[in-house]
Amino acid sequence: MQGGVSGFQNAPVTRAVVLTSGLLSVVFSAQRRALGISYQEIITNFRLWKIFPSVFAFQSTPELMFGLYLLYYFRVFERQIGSNKYSVFCLFTITVSSLLEILSLVILKDTNYISTLASGPYGLIFASFVPFFLDIPITSRYRIFGLNFSDKSFIYLAGLQLLLSSWKRSLIPGIFGLVAGSLYRLNVFGIRKMKIPQVISSFFARYFAPSPGSTPRPSRTVVGNTPSQTGRAVQQNQSSTGFAPMVEPPESSVAMLVSMGFDGNDARQALMRARNDINVATNILLEAQSR
Repeated sequence: MQGGVSGFQNAPVTRAVVLTSGLLSVVFSAQRRALGISYQEIITNFRLWKIFPSVFAFQSTPELMFGLYLLYYFRVFERQIGSNKYSVFCLFTITVSSLLEILSLVILKDTNYISTLASGPYGLIFASFVPFFLDIPITSRYRIFGLNFSDKSFIYLAGLQLLLSSWKRSLIPGIFGLVAGSLYRLNVFGIRKMKIPQVISSFFARYFAPSPGSTPRPSRTVVGNTPSQTGRAVQQNQSSTGFAPMVEPPESSVAMLVSMGFDGNDARQALMRARNDINVATNILLEAQSR
């Protein structure tokens, strides 16, 4: 299952988060510095600067691999709601989950249950599982050794691996990430209507957008029943190859392509030409957009 168009096209905020997390993980690992939100460091010694690296840097290679993969995959949500709103989502979920983590350490300070929580963007990653569960449709199912799986199963397994990577130290941040994602979903404090100031969003667009020559963003605009340029290109490609239209594509497949930023009518035509293969349909749409 793909997270949309390859690369960081239309996902500058995700690109910034992935680069920040990767670089900080490498730097602090090379220096062998201990990270993670702890009561001793944050509350007792008041070293608030440690919150930032602890929020982004992973402390082990497996956590880094699974974490960056999930961050990269969830870029589909930035394409779906736009970079500005996705920035709000990132800031809200990271802030809320971090505050809950600190609060939990204050509550548990007199016990020996846990003293330090795992470092890394657990809050953002597991908050993203909320829209992943609710908004991303299942497009295919299959059985392995008698067990039922779907094209979403690997993402869930990667998340489970990350959630249990450090047991209690990673389980608590993961749970608080789910809480933060649920609060955002419920539109607490009207958070989903808020926007980042233009100067900040312009910074991300300028310094973290893909280099020139990348595939342009698919058009969402359709006027009446007039096919868009992409739709006409798909139709021309279909007629030139002589493929007959297949059965009506499932709405879940159309919704998947629309979530990637493609127009609904264009997505439907591409799926019909691709015989309902989402990967082939995506290539058709991208090829049509490049003309």
